[in-house]
Amino acid sequence: MTVSTAIARLNAADPDFARHLDHLLSWESVSDDAVNQRVLDIIKAVRERGDAALVELTQRFDGVDAKSIDDLILKRERLELALTRITPAQREALEKAASRVRLYHERQKQDSWQYTEADGTVLGQKVTPLDRAGLYVPGGKASYPSSVLMNAIPAKVAGVAEVVMVVPTPRGEVNELVLAAACIAGVDRVFTVGGAQAVAALAYGTESVPQVDKIVGPGNIYVATAKRHVFGQVGIDMIAGPSEILVVCDGQTDPDWIAMDLFSQAEHDEDAQAILVSPDAAFLDRVAASIDKLLPTMERAAIIEKSINGRGALIQVRDMQQAIEVANRIAPEHLELSVADPQAWLPHIRHAGAIFMGRHTSEALGDYCAGPNHVLPTSGTARFSSPLGVYDFQKRSSIIFCSEQGASELGHTASVLARGESLTAHARSAEYRILTQEKGN
Repeated sequence: MTVSTAIARLNAADPDFARHLDHLLSWESVSDDAVNQRVLDIIKAVRERGDAALVELTQRFDGVDAKSIDDLILKRERLELALTRITPAQREALEKAASRVRLYHERQKQDSWQYTEADGTVLGQKVTPLDRAGLYVPGGKASYPSSVLMNAIPAKVAGVAEVVMVVPTPRGEVNELVLAAACIAGVDRVFTVGGAQAVAALAYGTESVPQVDKIVGPGNIYVATAKRHVFGQVGIDMIAGPSEILVVCDGQTDPDWIAMDLFSQAEHDEDAQAILVSPDAAFLDRVAASIDKLLPTMERAAIIEKSINGRGALIQVRDMQQAIEVANRIAPEHLELSVADPQAWLPHIRHAGAIFMGRHTSEALGDYCAGPNHVLPTSGTARFSSPLGVYDFQKRSSIIFCSEQGASELGHTASVLARGESLTAHARSAEYRILTQEKGN
């Protein structure tokens, strides 16, 4: 296979740099009308016909010979069997990764709290796990056991009682690594359905698939569109765009390392984005040479080539300070600080999904086994979003207990504000609690 790259070269000193960068970063993930209508039809069918629709749609879209919903249910014993079918090295890697992910996320768990004011009024917050979470996992050959760990383990650490996984098995193809990961992560129930129909089943429930409180996990455009439509009926994690990596380098890292780090995200799909920012123009040249040298050796060279040529860039900046400014402007999903002293630059980073510190910390380690979650905000949403975590599977309820004296004192304030809003019942409800002697005053 012949591959060649023509990765974009940008310079922050160029008067048109901002316009070129905006064009490079632009990503429109909105479904077209045909996809949108098809998804709405699927959701309607599942809501109206439940299990029967799931069976019919799975036959049609996945080519699975399912006679009834029972053929689309995987028992716990099947997950345990998968553990015996993978290699010992694979099982060890999954278990080690799961252990590290669990240990990291246990530090995120939030507890309820209360405090008591001088008059006896108690205020606080009650933290409660969701009752049930749904996990969507892509199926077939392009499946990701690491995503099972990253989505299911935080839910379990949060205390979610039941995690329900849906995973398509196109033409009956089952991925043993995915099932083994589900077993290790503590997934409670598994249904071999996918697409918009799986999202609809989780959101509204069927005779067999239980309704969940939140749906997490990646999927194709049909899955993403369905998640948009059911949001509000259930919670969702995010509508994720293509994977992204931004490497900020001072020019002292091995250019082959940097090229491969860029490839690590470009190989996901043609729309993935890989960008390198450096003040060293000669280093950018060396990385470009490494890209051309290493690309023919990659199994997914054609995908990487389209990604690099279509959305990749090598950006020259004035200095490291400007490199950080560009990084904050991009707000990447993955940010590698491949520099001598990453800790010195960390306080200046405002927008990034995950920050990989130093020359030896490749983004790939975060994808699999470092511990932090690899479900991250994309398309600039790191400006206001965070990685998936335990907090996504916990909800918070405010606690208010007023003592007699506290209710009386607060009643005066509430009364004034309520009457200012012309909400008389609010005011009188608060005034009823004002102590008699205070009313007299």
